[in-house]
Amino acid sequence: MIRLLVAEDMPILRKALVALLSLEPDFEVVAEVERGDEILSRALAVQPDVALLDIDLPGSDGLSAAHQLHQELPDCRTIVLTGLSQPGNLLRALTAHVRGFIVKDAPADTLIDGIRRVAAGQRVIDPDLVAAALETGASPLTPREADVLRAAAEGISTTEIGSRLFLSPATVRNYLSNAIAKTGASNRIGAIRTARDAGWI
Repeated sequence: MIRLLVAEDMPILRKALVALLSLEPDFEVVAEVERGDEILSRALAVQPDVALLDIDLPGSDGLSAAHQLHQELPDCRTIVLTGLSQPGNLLRALTAHVRGFIVKDAPADTLIDGIRRVAAGQRVIDPDLVAAALETGASPLTPREADVLRAAAEGISTTEIGSRLFLSPATVRNYLSNAIAKTGASNRIGAIRTARDAGWI
């Protein structure tokens, strides 16, 4: 029996996934969560074999949760569900030791087969995502620029970003300026949109 944890913030989609997966005789959904910051504690409590994670979750994104799972519960393999619009997330996912990377509009059989293969120790990555990631290329942002842009995406002030990341407001402004230039945007909103669409943050 393959024990599954499902993390998805949209209730209808989460319930549909759980219902679909529960139909398989060798699957058991042992936990479902709606927030990224709930994943690790639930996983430690129920010890799933595979965690099926959405990337965009409140509290903490799915890739950060995948990294935590790899560190704290290495026997739990992770699969990320994503959209083709964010191919840059593929590199982040591989860095976070994600074993599967499947697009949300894939056929149900693709997901079910992917879960079985990941549980068996294989890696499953949608070939369309690989092609899109190669076209998009690696992120031009440094890790710190990405951190600052991610914080800015929450709508907080330069001072608040600095407090959170232990940077001076002037340094935050420099990182934002660099990120704007590297994304080819005209302001921070444009830089955030470009970086999100590419999956760089």
